[in-house]
Amino acid sequence: MIAAGALASAAVLPSALARADTLEGALAQAYQNNPTLNSQRALVRATDEGVPQALSGYRPKVSLNATGGQQSLSSTSKVVGSTVLPGTPATYFTQSGYNSTYGAGATVTQTLYNGFQTANKTRQAESAVFAARETLRNTEQQVLLSAATAYMNLLRDSAILDLQRRNVEVLQEQLRQTRDRFNVGEVTRTDVAQSESSLAQGRSQVLSAEATYTASVATYRQVIGVNPGKLAPGTPVDRFSPTALPLAIALGSAEHPTVSSAQYNVDVAEQAVKVAEGALLPTVSVQGSFQQNYFPVGSLNTVESYNASVLGQVSVPIYQGGSEYSAIRQAKETLGQKRIDLDTARDTVRQAVVQAWGQLQAGKANIEATQAQVTASEIALNGVREEARVGQRTTLDVLNAQQALVNSRVALVTAQHDRVVASYSLLAAVGRLSPQVLGLRVSVYDAAVHYHQVRDAWTGVRNPDGR
Repeated sequence: MIAAGALASAAVLPSALARADTLEGALAQAYQNNPTLNSQRALVRATDEGVPQALSGYRPKVSLNATGGQQSLSSTSKVVGSTVLPGTPATYFTQSGYNSTYGAGATVTQTLYNGFQTANKTRQAESAVFAARETLRNTEQQVLLSAATAYMNLLRDSAILDLQRRNVEVLQEQLRQTRDRFNVGEVTRTDVAQSESSLAQGRSQVLSAEATYTASVATYRQVIGVNPGKLAPGTPVDRFSPTALPLAIALGSAEHPTVSSAQYNVDVAEQAVKVAEGALLPTVSVQGSFQQNYFPVGSLNTVESYNASVLGQVSVPIYQGGSEYSAIRQAKETLGQKRIDLDTARDTVRQAVVQAWGQLQAGKANIEATQAQVTASEIALNGVREEARVGQRTTLDVLNAQQALVNSRVALVTAQHDRVVASYSLLAAVGRLSPQVLGLRVSVYDAAVHYHQVRDAWTGVRNPDGR
């Protein structure tokens, strides 16, 4: 009656299977197309720019200036009378005129020492880059797991919809046979009504399965980025996972990107404390400048002036209102928080590994149980039908046995779905769900490419490709 007891029909021809969408192909498309993943990659590229910004503290700062325009001056000078001849009146002289003033100059400033703030800011920015990469790796895992789940959900819902439609066909045939037997007086009107009720219930289950299938198609399109085609059966990825729970816990605690990101965030916070402490240390810099002016502002007699200097500057902070001390205390509290977050991340990963391990083991056992349930339900249905033909069973018994068989097959489809999803969940829990481990045929995004493109860039406003 219903040949498909597993995810996707076993009767798929090899040629059709070759043209079907595969789980690995769907994962590769999600890796390339998922907007959440692409957004996180852009965030990593933006974080990369923190390193050249920090390194700029080692580099000189150069500024040019130029002036030009018209000036109008008028000045009156008073000459006091002669001291030899008292009573001589004072004399006044007035000078006025116009000229065009212009000039140019440059200033170069190089910081020699600033309490090691530049070095600490650079290390802080580099740790932030590494933390962002680990966050990207975690996002990759989440996207790939979501893609695998969406693929298997659609596969499961497609199989369930097919089971429910085939069940309706069987119930329609059952109703036709019951009516024929009613016409010859073998059964009563009650049997006909029971068959009609079961058929109506089966049609309702088809409508519910269609709604679930439609929602799964929309989720597939959202996560993977393309509309689904004919889906091939999915397979577990147990071969990439640890073979024992203690090994899985140790691997997750050491390699999961959430833990690695938390470790780098601790490094960022440690460097932030050092940067804040650097504000208490002196700053040493050297500044060179020159200025060339013609008809300088404020004078009608000077035609040209030139000024050049090289000066060393030392600034020693004594007291700045206490804000620098508050910043140090604040940075230390943040460091304590990040260390707690690291412990929390380890505990969270451990819980996820244990949970995924338990779900995987339960999924394996559940498949065996549901397969036995399907076999028993098929035998029971055949027996009830034979007994009904000789009058030892009622029509309701046949309908109940039929529904029990459908339920057991749906349970088997769900168990096979859960088995595959649980294997991907365990791989993600230990931090190994990546295109490299899965062997996906896709160009792997390398975050280090963009980092090296911008790290030592002194100038330029165009964003490099970064792929």
